[in-house]
Formats: sequence, structure tokens, C-alpha cells
Amino acid sequence: MKGSWVLGKVAGIKIQVHWTFTLLLLWVLFSNFREGGDGVSALFSLALVLVLFGCVVLHELGHALMARKYQITTRSITLLPIGGVAALEKIPEKPKEELAVALAGPAVNAGIALVLLLLLPLRHYAGFEPEDWETFFSQPSVAGFLIYLFMANAMLVAFNLIPAFPMDGGRVLRALLGFYYSRARATEIAARLGQAVAFLFLFLGLFLNPFLVIIAIFVYFGAYAENQMVQQEDRLKGHTVREALLTQISLLPCDATLQQAIDLILKGTEKDFLVVREGGVCGILNNAEIARAATRPDTPVSELMLGEFPSVRPDAGLTETIQLMSREKQKFLPVLEDGRLLGAISSENISEFILLRTAAGHSTAT
Repeated sequence: MKGSWVLGKVAGIKIQVHWTFTLLLLWVLFSNFREGGDGVSALFSLALVLVLFGCVVLHELGHALMARKYQITTRSITLLPIGGVAALEKIPEKPKEELAVALAGPAVNAGIALVLLLLLPLRHYAGFEPEDWETFFSQPSVAGFLIYLFMANAMLVAFNLIPAFPMDGGRVLRALLGFYYSRARATEIAARLGQAVAFLFLFLGLFLNPFLVIIAIFVYFGAYAENQMVQQEDRLKGHTVREALLTQISLLPCDATLQQAIDLILKGTEKDFLVVREGGVCGILNNAEIARAATRPDTPVSELMLGEFPSVRPDAGLTETIQLMSREKQKFLPVLEDGRLLGAISSENISEFILLRTAAGHSTAT
């Protein structure tokens, strides 16, 4: 994720924090001093936030390590002001596996809360009245720290299990629906419910807590995006790269200049190009790189092209190809068969293929 600082690695997974996390820390300090706190209470509040987000990292590691059990890698875990995000390579498609991965995170917080509950001297606080609690929490203490941490982890469990897709609870719901419906239908139902919950978060956030507004936006658009992706993958099932293959493509020699690529863009509809040497593909020249270097038209394409890239076979599934493009962050790839270049495949052409197949299906139905 852009604008993130890497803190290190745990179990081979990169742990990073987004720069916006510093805004949360500043807000905590501002709130402390606005309410009349001193330096000690400020350090107490910061320590509590940092330890709590340590629990969030453990939560995301729960997801990641459970996913690893099913041969799914996690690229990174990123801390944001609203929580953490584990960048799994993909979400398990089998309901049983998705259920296990979705529950692993909240289970970690439940375990932390249970340990803290065992450490707390509950009998000592059993007779506390509201004013006693107010006095107790007014002064920083180890006991208060542990109680805050227990309450926060218990709330994380409850909040994350709200059936708001794509939150953990929403993924649990989709997994349960997946035992009775297709993945596409289960995702559609979970996404619609998630968007409904997002509107509830938005309403409550306007009156109670502005962070709920941010979460509402994340849930609404996250549900929409993942539903669209799953529906797209469902339409691509059974179809191969050969069906959406680009064969009328321009090839740039390795010693070509950027100006040659610009001329091809202006004369036709192509945006990305394969760079070849002695009949083999040696690079990919992306449109974004062309735009960045457009003021230097004499630059050799060999200096701008991507030299390391995956290729796909014509019999590869379009679903797997889309996943490969997402994983490698490439929208344009060469198609090779036994080392021979057949053409290229692009995410744009796959989208057009889906559109035409959908239109053809509606025409047949009518």
C-alpha cells in the first residue's frame, strides 16, 4: 500500500503502517490535553493505542496463518487508523476454508480477552458503583490498562463478527451461505447485506462517532468491488485465454525508441506493447510508463520496459489469468505456447469479452 512504512516481518509476512496512522496518534494526544490530561495520561493513552494495535496485528496474523494452512500466502499486513488489513493472495473459495480463515482473526482477540480476564482480580471490582469506576479510570494504572485492553479486545470480537461484508462477520456469512448456494450467489447476498449495514454505520457515525463514517465507506465500496469481482470470475468460468486473445498487435524491437511507441498509439487504439528481440519477448512497455517518459521521445524502449513478467498459455483459464494479473499488478501479458508468441491478453479485452458474453446471453434469453 502506497505511503506505508515497513516495521519488519513476522512469520515471513511484512508488517507495515500507513502514514495516516500518525493522525490517529495525534488525535489521541489532542483529545487527552483537551480534556485536561497531563504528560503521564498522554503516554498512558498512546501506550494503550499502540498495544491495542499490536492486538490488531495478531488478529490479522490469525487470518494469515490460517490462510497459509490452505496454501494461500499473505503479502503484507497494513495498519490503518480504522484497523488492519491483511493482503491475502486470494480468498479461499471452499466455504469450510473461508469460514476457518474468517473466524481465525476474532478467535485471536477472544483468546487475548480470555487471558486478560484471568489476570484481572474480578472480585475486587464486583461491588464497584459507576462513580467508583469513574474514579478508578481517572488515574492511569496497570489494572486500568488491562481492563481497557480486555474491553477493547472483547469489542473487537463483537464488532468484527457483525455480518457486514467484507468484514470478518460478512465473510463468515458468505461461507455459511456457500454451503447452500453458489459462490456468486452467496457473495451477492452477503454484499447486499453488507451495504445495508454500511448505511446503518453511516447514520450512527453522523451522530456518535466519525470513525463509523469511514468504516461505512470502506464496507460499502469493499462489498461492491468484491461482489463485482466474484460475479466477473463466475462469468469467466470454463473460458480460456484463447477466446479473448489479442492477435493483431504491434511488436516493438528492443532497439526501438519511445517515439515509435507514441506513433503507434496515435495511429491506432493500442496502449501497451510487447518488446521483442530475435523472435522472443524481452519486455512489456506499459502505457503508464510511456506517458511518464513522453517528454523524452528519443529514449530507447529497453530503458523503460518491464523486463521481468509472467506469461500465460492459450489454454489457461480466464479466471486464473485475471487473478494472475491482479497478483502481479499487470494488465497486459504475452501469450506463449511452447515458447512461441501467439499474441497478448489484456484486462481490458477480458472485460470486453465478459460484456459481449453477457449481452449474447441476454439476447439468447429473449
